[in-house]
Amino acid sequence: MALDPHRPPPARHAICNARIVTADETFVGGALLAHGRIADLWRGPTAAAGDDWQGDWLLPGLVEVHTDNLEKHLVPRPGVLWDAHSAMLTHDIQCAAAGITTVCDAVVIGDMDRGGARSCTQHEAIEALHQCVAEQALRVEHWLHLRCELSAPDIVAVFDRYADEPRLRLVSVMDHTPGQRQWRDLRKYRRYAERHGSLSDAAFDAMVRRLREEQARHADAHRQALVARSRARRLPLASHDDTEVEQVARAHDDGVALSEFPTTEAAARAARERGIGIIMGAPNLVQGGSHSGNVSAAQLARVDLLDVLSSDYVPASLLQSAFLLHQDLGWPMPKAVATVTRTPARALGLDDRGEIAVGRRADLLRVSQSGRRAVVRETWSGGRRVM
Repeated sequence: MALDPHRPPPARHAICNARIVTADETFVGGALLAHGRIADLWRGPTAAAGDDWQGDWLLPGLVEVHTDNLEKHLVPRPGVLWDAHSAMLTHDIQCAAAGITTVCDAVVIGDMDRGGARSCTQHEAIEALHQCVAEQALRVEHWLHLRCELSAPDIVAVFDRYADEPRLRLVSVMDHTPGQRQWRDLRKYRRYAERHGSLSDAAFDAMVRRLREEQARHADAHRQALVARSRARRLPLASHDDTEVEQVARAHDDGVALSEFPTTEAAARAARERGIGIIMGAPNLVQGGSHSGNVSAAQLARVDLLDVLSSDYVPASLLQSAFLLHQDLGWPMPKAVATVTRTPARALGLDDRGEIAVGRRADLLRVSQSGRRAVVRETWSGGRRVM
């Protein structure tokens, strides 16, 4: 079939001889797509007319709850701010190529970095999302994830500007003040802070003092305000970089549903005990550890303290990490695939996707294997082939 990602889905399309991964099992069989949904499933190989996938995997389209990938296209080099519409289209194509059919674009709001790249692009990024959706220019479905930096003096005002966005699906409360959470090790924080240019000892010390002062001045009051506003709108809440059990306990009291990137096993275990979903970075799993020196995703997976994987800053890592859970850590394929499909979809309240089942959206992937690597050969969104 000719590839036109913006045409309506075909009325009917049959897929045959695929290795199908459902929520509970894996089997060889086929699927019938009709009007953007999965209309039927069957077991066994067949010579009947249809699209013969020759034993390739048939997986649900991947669901991404937290990606900073758009930022790389908004700011392709230090000091360069790219056209946001163009950046969104490029980000969208990369998601489709990586097999991501539902993506929460994570936009950091609030001016913590005093005129830095994030504060210069936050509004343009959200406007570009609106524009591209209105133009029907996107290949996959995009939603909005507001990442709220609690120490930013203007965070509540900026949140209020976007709190009733129809595409808003997730709110995370973050505190990147150096010396705690993700940046307990100030040496690692300094390497991160100097990624765009070196700092003198005096300048670095002054920056740390300023950030700590702003945390003391704003963080608690802002957290209370944002939690109250999110809960009033029934928006799912995520905490970020929980390290101590006490931080998880506060997240639970705030009604947080997801713990993004806990930095210690103790924090992850506390989240599990309180029924909070645990999100880890797929790059952490693929690379064999955290670039910030925090707990590894593999370590948490070995003790079953992992619910959702996020590609974070590398879209291609999402599918690869699911296969690594299966190949290297012995997770059954349905359980591994669920970390990047069904579980994140449910966390976002999207019950119509994330698994291969009759009646679900036809968000599908054709995946082959080259050695140990999973390769996306086709991506289908709502019954249309988009890649």
